Amino acid sequence: MRDGKFFDSPAGLTIARIISLTGAECHDATRLSHLITNVAPLELAGPNDLVFIESGKYADALTTTRAGACLMLHRFENCAPSTLISLLAKQPYQAFVDVHSELYPRSLRPTSVYEASDIASGSTIHPTARLAGGITVDPGAVIGPRAEIGAGSIISATAVIGPDVLIGRNCTIGAGCSITHTLMGERVVIHPGSHIGQDGFGYVAGVRWQKVPQTGRVIIHDDVEIGAGTTIDRGGIRDTIIGEATKIDNLCQIGHNVVIGRNCIIVAQSGLSGSVTIEDFVVLGGRVAIAPHVTIGKGARVAGGSGVMTNVPPGTTWGGYPARPRMQWMRQLATLARLTKSGI
Repeated sequence: MRDGKFFDSPAGLTIARIISLTGAECHDATRLSHLITNVAPLELAGPNDLVFIESGKYADALTTTRAGACLMLHRFENCAPSTLISLLAKQPYQAFVDVHSELYPRSLRPTSVYEASDIASGSTIHPTARLAGGITVDPGAVIGPRAEIGAGSIISATAVIGPDVLIGRNCTIGAGCSITHTLMGERVVIHPGSHIGQDGFGYVAGVRWQKVPQTGRVIIHDDVEIGAGTTIDRGGIRDTIIGEATKIDNLCQIGHNVVIGRNCIIVAQSGLSGSVTIEDFVVLGGRVAIAPHVTIGKGARVAGGSGVMTNVPPGTTWGGYPARPRMQWMRQLATLARLTKSGI
């Protein structure tokens, strides 16, 4: 039976190279040539693995770890076993991610599921589609009329790219995705099973529900990443827009006419109703629901499971259902707990 690994084993990094990469400090100059070949949790690590610790919650695991090296805050140095190479860093997890990325660069971007490196037989490409050089197209993928795809992009198996769609350079479209009515920038990653550009959910009440035409587009800016199973509807009379470097988790719903700013984080199962505006640097926790036409201000944060019915001011933290400012929400929860405990 094969070993079950999906990524090639890295050549490894010396402690000296890790220090150069992260800016960490090491007080043992005799071990700078020690080779780190993998990363692991504290309790599972071996002599050639790198680990990290930032929280006292894991201090006991640190004292017994068999890891070769650990990125840590200064306060944990005295807890480390003598066999461990202590690497002191101001942000151990950030440094750990930097090393992990250096060891496994291919893990940062999905690759062809067919391991193709060009246009595979079994794909269907319309004669009027325009594909730049270095594009990978897996079997079963369909690329429609007048679609344009930039150099270095990957279109995975059974993905469908609709007519007139524009996809920039070095993008990845995952298996089973459908992309229609969309203009996409560069280095965008769309994970498997996502659907982008379908018409929005708009109806007018009458004797029977009358469908509202949805004639807008989806505009996705550079360096956006969209998780598996997420759906993004095209606009009705304006565009649905996803701003630069925004990251959207799995199983989110982005309604028509939604505008999301730059560098936002939207966590799994969140739902944004039509015409919601999310300004730059907003963070939405898991399963946040936002009512139509609401604006979440720049840098605001909304706790997981919240239902947002009104505008959220910039830089604030809200939570609850319906959502309200964090301190108000926490006081109300504490009051309810006291009333329940007293039997009132």
